[in-house]
Amino acid sequence: MLIRPICFFLILLSINFLYSQEREIAEFREPSESDFALTVYEKDSTAAAVVLYEQGYYYYDAVGEYIKLIKEVHRKIKVFDSKKFEGGTVDIPLFFSDETSEKLAGYSGWTHNGKAKSKVDADAVFITSDPEIGKVFRMVFPNVKDGSIIEYVYKIESPFLFNFYGWEFQGELPKIYSEFLFKIPIAFQFNNVLYGNQKLYLNKSEVVGDCLQTTYNTEIIRCPMTLYAMKDVPAFKMEDYMLSPKNYIARVEFEPKEIHTASGWSKAKKFSTEWKDVDKLLKKGDIGDQLNNTSYFKKRLPDSILSKTDMPEKAKAIYSFIKDHYTWDGSYYSSETEVKDAFDERKGSVPEINLSLINALEAAGLDAKLMLLSTRQNGLPTELYPVLTKFNYTVAVLTIANKTYLLDATDKQAPFGVIPFRALNVQGRVMDFKNGSYWMAIEPYEKNIHYVNAQITADENGIFTGKVNQANYGYIALEKRNSIDEETLPEYIKNQQNEKAGIEIDKYQVEEIKEIDKPLKENYNITIEPESVGDKIIIYPFFNKTYLNENPFKMKERSYPMDFGFPFSNTYLVSIDLGNTYEVEQLPKSRSIKLPNDDGECSVIYVAEGSKINIRFNMKLNTYRFPSDAYQSLKEYFGTIITILKEESIVLKKI
Repeated sequence: MLIRPICFFLILLSINFLYSQEREIAEFREPSESDFALTVYEKDSTAAAVVLYEQGYYYYDAVGEYIKLIKEVHRKIKVFDSKKFEGGTVDIPLFFSDETSEKLAGYSGWTHNGKAKSKVDADAVFITSDPEIGKVFRMVFPNVKDGSIIEYVYKIESPFLFNFYGWEFQGELPKIYSEFLFKIPIAFQFNNVLYGNQKLYLNKSEVVGDCLQTTYNTEIIRCPMTLYAMKDVPAFKMEDYMLSPKNYIARVEFEPKEIHTASGWSKAKKFSTEWKDVDKLLKKGDIGDQLNNTSYFKKRLPDSILSKTDMPEKAKAIYSFIKDHYTWDGSYYSSETEVKDAFDERKGSVPEINLSLINALEAAGLDAKLMLLSTRQNGLPTELYPVLTKFNYTVAVLTIANKTYLLDATDKQAPFGVIPFRALNVQGRVMDFKNGSYWMAIEPYEKNIHYVNAQITADENGIFTGKVNQANYGYIALEKRNSIDEETLPEYIKNQQNEKAGIEIDKYQVEEIKEIDKPLKENYNITIEPESVGDKIIIYPFFNKTYLNENPFKMKERSYPMDFGFPFSNTYLVSIDLGNTYEVEQLPKSRSIKLPNDDGECSVIYVAEGSKINIRFNMKLNTYRFPSDAYQSLKEYFGTIITILKEESIVLKKI
């Protein structure tokens, strides 16, 4: 698709609205001397580039006979390190549906190198697709080098009037100044919500009269016009063990509240503002229809399952039946959910599989409901307004004798009551169509254990051999089983051996692979050739890979909360028989450490008795969600654990 490049000035630049001395205005294609003089961004000296200025202006306008949402953007970026800078190619999302699509109405882009200017030519712009974004307009900037300033403007006409989306003040690069101006007819009412911990520099509003005129409407339409701006916005940097960046990036989002449509804006379409409205909508809609198939599933459940009188056993049998029957197609949702068709095809999306599970449980006389949730990478749904687009996942909520279970039949390796890690995202909305929906905390399975027992013996030649037995429970077992399923068992065993470099492993066996309600067991023989220093040898007793193999927290400071997903423990029992070959010269000190508020503890005990050394290492993380101010405690805690496991050695000498 060829797009004719046109150079234009944003309408915004000619508007004196909300002008003040505090507000920054940048003229397109005219970088200032100070822009060129900037060689490093002092507030972030490691940044490969900085956004000097960016401006978004979203408004509604009549385009022909139709009203369109217009999005105009102007951005200037100063490049410090062109080798590290990844913004030489700019992707602009263009949203689309089966019926229509957004249209790029104009664009222009330049690379400034002092007085030399290079325009983005027509052959360097094109429409393409991105697996994560979808349809995008791509601009490739020429002659980008250290010290360059890239600058572009574009204008999009959107038919999706109610998908106003929003504006991200924060991104991968630091920003000196970012502003967003939006003008919305009073007939279109949105809730605009600010996210993130960055403060607004400017927040101004006023009402503009007669802002929208159509061929079928003569009524004077007023438009509230608002300006948000931020200054010196730091780059958003991902941190280990955090939930979706969407929870923390400084941005503004718009959620439709009420839309007046039709001639003269006289009729109104109210978007659901209360959960009771959403309940009615879902009950009467597609989800309600798909949950009304209990008779269909009752006919397809084996009599051996239906005849069970023990309710927990019946529930487990139904869960296994649905899980074994289906293959998940990898999609979190589908535009047209059909549980009957999916059942016949033995393949389906998340809602198709889990709605089938709910139907089957209800058909057997069990109490099951649908939970809407947002995955860890999709961000947290807002509690302020019931916005269904914030949810992208479904699971089943089963209640038996006042005990609640969360079930997801999409993961074949997940035991009963263990939902996939991707779904562990704080809370979900349970759709109870009889009594009203409600929020429910998403609690992970608690017994997540990595247990190791090693029996080692020294021979006369100074070689240590022995047997290692491991047992894995909960999410740790689930992770390992999924690895085996993806890699095949031989590949998994090979990778385990490679991770233990310098140590010879043989006769590696994995037990209970298919018995997912049991712990996953791993057994193998081991040969260790310790380090020699003169007449002494050094052995590191924790030769195995522990659940945490390195300190995940290496930064000086932390900006965002930490979320491990689930609590876990790691127990390591090692017995070393020195025989008549060695005696202990030096043992590490036994010790224990604790996190505040009983959030975690770790202990290691070394005991030498006769010719044997017995070692017990145990660490627990009782809490899995921490605020950012707990960072230093966690950093010290895991730092000590890794020191114990990786650096502390036993010194032996020959008898």
